[in-house]
Amino acid sequence: MTKSGKIRVGIGGWSFEPWEGTFYPSDLPKKRQLQFAGMELRAIEINSTYYSSQKPATFAKWAADVPDGFVFSLKASRFVTNRRVLAEAGESVERFLTQGLTELGDHLGPILWQFAPTKRFEPEDFEAFLKLLPEKQDGLKLRHVVEVRNPSFQAPDFVKLLEKHKAAVVLAEHADYPMIADVTADFVYARLQKGSDEVKTCYPPKELDLWAERLKTFAAGGEPDDLEKSAPDRRADNTPRDVFAFFITSGKVNAPNGARELQKRVD
Repeated sequence: MTKSGKIRVGIGGWSFEPWEGTFYPSDLPKKRQLQFAGMELRAIEINSTYYSSQKPATFAKWAADVPDGFVFSLKASRFVTNRRVLAEAGESVERFLTQGLTELGDHLGPILWQFAPTKRFEPEDFEAFLKLLPEKQDGLKLRHVVEVRNPSFQAPDFVKLLEKHKAAVVLAEHADYPMIADVTADFVYARLQKGSDEVKTCYPPKELDLWAERLKTFAAGGEPDDLEKSAPDRRADNTPRDVFAFFITSGKVNAPNGARELQKRVD
C-alpha cells in the first residue's frame, strides 16, 4: 500500500514578464516557456479558462509540452460561479466541460470552481450546484475543488456537504479570505497567497519548511493540527492522498522560486 500520495507544487500560469531572466533563461523563446516550466515544476493553475473557452487543440498542445506526471489545474468558467442561483448553472457547466479539456488526458488536474467573496453559503442551492458536477467526462475522472471566500462557509454543514459529494475545498492562506483546512475529498488543494516580491523564495525559508511538513502530513493521510478547520471535531479518513499547492497572486515575481524550493522540501 502506498504510504503517501503525490505532492505537486506549482504556480499560476506561465507567462509573466518579470520571470524572464529570473525564472526563465534570458535567451529562452517565449514559445518554449511552458516546456521549461514543465521541467522545473510539477503543476500549473490556468486562469484563462475562467474568462473564456479554449480549443481542443490548445489543450492537446499544452499536454504535449509537459512531461509525464505534470498536471494542469483549470479554473472553471465564471459563467458558472458568478450567478445568484447556482442551481441554474447546468448549461454553463456542460459547456465548460465539453470544450475539449479532456485532451489533457493524464495531465488534467483538479478543476477549480472559484466564488466571489460576496457569495454566501446557501446550503440547498450549493448542494444543487455540487450535483451538477460529474465524476467523469469522456471517460476521464474529474476532481472538483471549490474556492469559497465568504466567512459564511466556515460551517460544519458546508464540510459535510462537500464530503457527501466528494469535492475538496481550497485551503487558502490569504490575508482576508477564510481558511478552511478540512479534508473532504481524496486530495488536498492549497493556494498560498501570502508571498512577497521582496523575498527571493516568495515565502521565507522557515515558512517553506512549515508548509512542507503540512503538505507531507496531508499526503500521508493525516491532518496538520495548526490549521483552521470549520468542523474541528471531525477527522478525515487516514488514507494517503494527493496534494496540490500553488503560489498565487502575492509575491508573484518570486512564485516560481518558491514553488521549486517547496517542491525540494517535500520530495
